[in-house]
Amino acid sequence: MALFGWDVRVYYEDTDSGGVVYYANYLRFMERARTEWMRSLGFEQDRLLAEQGILFAVRSASIDYLRPARFNDRLEVTVDIHRRGRASLTFEQAVLRHGDSAGPLCTGMIKIACIEAATFRSQPIPDTILKELVNVG
Repeated sequence: MALFGWDVRVYYEDTDSGGVVYYANYLRFMERARTEWMRSLGFEQDRLLAEQGILFAVRSASIDYLRPARFNDRLEVTVDIHRRGRASLTFEQAVLRHGDSAGPLCTGMIKIACIEAATFRSQPIPDTILKELVNVG
């Protein structure tokens, strides 16, 4: 797929007492970027729940914190599909500072599973979504 990027500004509320982005907030930034990526493909998560009874839930996350982001930094969070499974997607994501050529601040491999909302059991990703993934892949 073509690399997807989403911009975010670091607010004071995103930082810890040391003035850097609190580690858990990188996961929030990555979640929002994946949501915006899905939206860019025409899929709203609330509609998927209402119309198809499915949710996407994080199954696992591996994060490497490389350099700190600070208050008021302008960041780009990237989304790229690393692996497509029958009922899961593994994303390779990065958080970069605009105008900084030194490389990513944080990288992550995030695996999400497609689950039935009523039972929380894994289920195949719907064909309508897979078809869009083939078109961008």
